[in-house]
Amino acid sequence: MAATVVRYLRSVGSPTSAPAGPGAGPEPVDALPRPELRAVRADERAPVSPAEFRAVLGNFASGVTVITAPAVEDGDASGDGNGGREGTGAGDGPAGFACQSFASLSLDPPLVTFMVARTSTTWPRIARAGVFCVNILGAEQGALCRSFAVSGADKFAGVAHAPAPVTGSPQLDAVPAWIDCRIHAVHTGGDHLIVVGRVEAMGAAGEGDPLLFHKGRFGRFSD
Repeated sequence: MAATVVRYLRSVGSPTSAPAGPGAGPEPVDALPRPELRAVRADERAPVSPAEFRAVLGNFASGVTVITAPAVEDGDASGDGNGGREGTGAGDGPAGFACQSFASLSLDPPLVTFMVARTSTTWPRIARAGVFCVNILGAEQGALCRSFAVSGADKFAGVAHAPAPVTGSPQLDAVPAWIDCRIHAVHTGGDHLIVVGRVEAMGAAGEGDPLLFHKGRFGRFSD
């Protein structure tokens, strides 16, 4: 794991292990339980309401991705994509969620970032794997996005995928592009976490329009 992650985890009091040897799998990342967060004092009016915030920010159009991670056996943080089970119940199998808040971050080293709510039940499973794959969705994949936006269901039921080449995270079939990553750092951002990934492999089909999201609706480019 990168030294920045170790320093970060130590700063928040999380245990860290000794650096892994050559060929070892990624270390898990602390999922960071949500603390009490307050941006304004109890007697102070918030500058904007959540409804206004969503309405205004909804004017910003973005692409759509599905972030995935491999299943990890109990006590195993290898993230090698061999299909290990995470435990019993809803956490079994690989993890994934629909993510609009994704962006490129750095060319040297190659870094990307995504944001996830602290209340997410999927994020702790991705953190435990220590790796993830960003699947960039195409214009015809709105239904696929919706299936990964629900909670409590088997999101991978009927979804064809293969292990990404380095981390083994699920690489969804027929996506226009994918980015295989290891977790590089995690930062706090209010009620969300800012996850930075170091790119290990990537690929693109080079054709097809992207799936766009704007004001709560899916769309696509048009002439």
